Amino acid sequence: MSMIRDLRAAVRPSRPSLRKDTGAYDATRDPSTPSAVVDCAVYRDGRRVATDCQLGPHEAMRQVRRDGGFVWIGLHEPSEAEFSGIASEFGLHPLAVEDAVQAHQRPKLERYDDSLFTVFKTIHYVEHDELTANSEIVETGEVMCFTGRDFFITVRHGGQGSLRALRHRLQDDPELLAKGPSAVLHSIADHVVDGYVAVADAVQDDIDEVETEVFTPGRGGKVSRGVDSARIYQLKREVLEFKRAVAPLLRPMQLLSERPMRLVDPDIQKYFRDVADHLARVQEQVLGFDELLNSILQANLAQASVAQNEDMRKITSWAAIIAVPTMVCGVYGMNFDYMPETHWKLGYPVIMAITGVICLGIHRTLKRNGWL
Repeated sequence: MSMIRDLRAAVRPSRPSLRKDTGAYDATRDPSTPSAVVDCAVYRDGRRVATDCQLGPHEAMRQVRRDGGFVWIGLHEPSEAEFSGIASEFGLHPLAVEDAVQAHQRPKLERYDDSLFTVFKTIHYVEHDELTANSEIVETGEVMCFTGRDFFITVRHGGQGSLRALRHRLQDDPELLAKGPSAVLHSIADHVVDGYVAVADAVQDDIDEVETEVFTPGRGGKVSRGVDSARIYQLKREVLEFKRAVAPLLRPMQLLSERPMRLVDPDIQKYFRDVADHLARVQEQVLGFDELLNSILQANLAQASVAQNEDMRKITSWAAIIAVPTMVCGVYGMNFDYMPETHWKLGYPVIMAITGVICLGIHRTLKRNGWL
């Protein structure tokens, strides 16, 4: 039995659409959507129960309690009023409900009497032609999951991270879906972490690009003047946002994979180890990004400092060369009658020649020492 599906395919948001085959409203919510419910369906023996009309959460739960199976309800940015009825129907804990409505939560796993509350941070890589000081590299969203004995509720915040394709993929694997709500929880966790892997690879390319620019020699093999430090700092900020999504999630995944939980099927629990392993690798990669960007930023600042020192040396060198004719001209500009060679016909060209030779000698000496 194949328990883990390849969920690496990017899931991009699309315009709202009404799935006519099941009658369930399956869309990314927009201001025109009359309800926060994206989809509501009953699953029995791993298959979606067909209905002639869209099921409401209360009707779906009545079917489950009467005929068995479980209900999966998907919501997108519900208001407190929209979520209160569902929370009451399924007996969700008030603290978890408050977190789900307000969003902006850190990844976590909380256990209540009859349910598990899990928060995932979704990460989406923003495509861009060129990395600038204002480039947005990653966009974050949130998926909050309530896992019960006979229900699974997802509350999504943000424009990214639609679960529609994932739902359809699970429906194509009834053997896995027959394991119940914990199978859905594992699939969402696996989907989110696979998204982290894809984003990490894309961010790695951006860091490699900046690193190449910083350490590429300038003209004539000279030290590069570096790149705009604001670009590196912006990339570091985006990596920090990535880190905030990845690091806190590792402990919940370890708990799901190591500690027996009555709401998690034993056959599903072992597969959380694979998710935790992938997540640990991504965390190591993100920590490496942070350290590497620190090194790149320091190297870039050092290169800028070296370039400024070279400029100052050149300015100082030319000032030393120009000081010679300035001194000679200053001496002969004084209004005295008795000065050497002032009435000699060859005095002017001789003085100019001596001045030029001295300047040329200084120039060659400074250039030989690397100042010019």
